This record gives sequence, C-alpha cells and structure tokens, in this order.
Amino acid sequence: MNNIDLRSLEIEELEDVFMNLGEKKYRANQAFKWMHNKMASSIDDITELPRGLRDKLNINYRVTKLKIAERLDSEQDDTSKYLFVLDDGNIIESVMMKHKHGVSVCLSTQIGCRMGCKFCASTKGGLVRHLLPGEILEQFYQIQKDQGININNVVLMGSGEPLDNYDNVMKFIKILHHKDGQNLGYRHTTISTCGLVPRIFDLADEGIPINLSISLHSPYDDERKKIMPIAKKYSIHEIIEACNYYIAKTSRRVTFEYTLINGVNDKPKDALEVAKLLKSMLSHVNLIPLNNIKEFSHTKSNDKSIQGFKDILIKNGVNTTIRREMGADVNAACGQLRRDYINGEG
Repeated sequence: MNNIDLRSLEIEELEDVFMNLGEKKYRANQAFKWMHNKMASSIDDITELPRGLRDKLNINYRVTKLKIAERLDSEQDDTSKYLFVLDDGNIIESVMMKHKHGVSVCLSTQIGCRMGCKFCASTKGGLVRHLLPGEILEQFYQIQKDQGININNVVLMGSGEPLDNYDNVMKFIKILHHKDGQNLGYRHTTISTCGLVPRIFDLADEGIPINLSISLHSPYDDERKKIMPIAKKYSIHEIIEACNYYIAKTSRRVTFEYTLINGVNDKPKDALEVAKLLKSMLSHVNLIPLNNIKEFSHTKSNDKSIQGFKDILIKNGVNTTIRREMGADVNAACGQLRRDYINGEG
C-alpha cells in the first residue's frame, strides 16, 4: 500500500509522473486510457507501454484493484450487492440496480463513517479511513466488468459521507467524467450528504452540474439532532441556505431524502412542516421506508402513513416520490452486508 496509486491520479498528475521518469508526456494519456477506459487491472496490463517502462513504474507505483469477496443477487428484483476486499484487507460494499432507464450503482466513499446517524448501519463501527479515488473508481469498473454491462448512473450513497472525503470524491468524479475514461456525464452523478454545509458551498463553486441529495429526515432541528449528530453542528436553516446557493450556481434541482420512521417523523404535521420548509424551492422529496437494523429499535412507517405523507407534500406543491425498496433480501441498505460479513453473520 506504500506505492502510489496511478488510478487515483488525474491526467495532469500522470503527466508529471512520466515526465519525472524522463518519459514523454503522451505516455500519461496512454496509461490513463488503459486504466480508465479499458479498466486495466495492473501496470503490467498496460501493454501499450514498453516493458522496461512498466518495470520502472512497478518500483514506486501500482494500480489499485479490488477483489470481489461476495456477490449477492436479489431474487426479488434486478439488484446485486457486492462486497469488495481492498489492497489493505479492508471490506467495502457497493450495489448495482437495473432500472427501466438504465443501470445505476451506489458506491462507497469511505470505509465506515463517522457521521453517527442512528438508523444507518454504515456508521456503527466508526470511520476506518477515506477511500482513494482509484478505490471508488474500481467499484464502478469491477461491477461493469463482472456484469458485462454499461453503467449509466452513479450515486455516492454507499458507506461513508462523500463530502467528508471531498478531495478524493471530486477527483473520482472528474476522472469518471473524462472523455478518455468512462466519459460519464456529470448529470448522471449524484452526491448524497447528511449536510456538511461548508462543503455544499464548495461543491456549488466547482461549477459542475452534478446532482445533490440531502439527508433531511426531520423538519425540526431538535428532532433531527436525536437521529443525526451532524444536526448539532449545522441547522436546517443553514442547510437550506446552502442548497439555495447550490441551485443558483448550478440550476440543478436538489433532492431531499426523508427516511420515514414509525411514530418519529411520519406524522401529518411533519409533512406540513417539510412542505413549508421547501416551499418555492427547486426541489424533490424522496420518501424512504426505514431499513431496520439491530442497533436501532424503531420500525418503518406503515404504508398508510407513507402514502399520507406523500399526499400532503404533493397537495402543498412539493414534488415527491416514494423510493421503491430494492434488494431487501440481500441487505442492500448501506453498511448492512459489510457489518454482517465482518461480524461473521453473513
């Protein structure tokens, strides 16, 4: 793990690597295409580079590769859950979902998470470390190769808080978007955050039209603090202010994720307050039935409460959908499968 991961470097950084080795700049473009378009698994696989140059690179550099530890295919829908082993032995997970509009993947950005949301399995073991850009990219590449498909959409909503690993995540997005890589459009990329306000402003200033998704889960600061520790640092008012700035800079609609928890945040008055909060904003609400985990005693709202919540929002002019539960039989919610695997319960 001491060697530098070439897959994590943007093209300009790769050019510096080759020039420092006394090579021509165009070698960087050759290597980039092999790693990100052809999805080469090692330096030795970049056969367009001379053997002597590959030997030279192998001294101080590597191309990160993930190994599939487990793949679970849902019997209910077109969902596959992956557990990957990293070079250092850590475990991460990803999800592939086939929809009518194409194939989406949900990728991890950290090993574990330090945000502490009460209902999320990802955070129960805390944060181990940030993932490198190459390790995030490799989830995409491994799934694409394993399934023999083209992935159309990426959601950074797996284990970890993407904006807590900001620099590496931005590199990942730019490399994935590059014309000599996968050339995935920015509009087909979504970042989901629990609300790191300063980073939302930073993201807006990047000037790239990716989709922003906010984990809201309550319209009240006091209630939100009980289930999301980040709410003790940033208020809902601050999040809304940052989102309005994001909309103004990107002209992109912001999605608010709202996990419905029975008796906690699913009452009609909660829906009315959400509607009041988002009035006139270019936004969308995605209602999510709670995925039950051992460490959180609450249960998901019943179908009547979920539909009633949606009806109130729509009646008050808020664009709203209910997320279809996918991959429930393979623990497709964030962090569940990884935690069970580590604990020997898988």
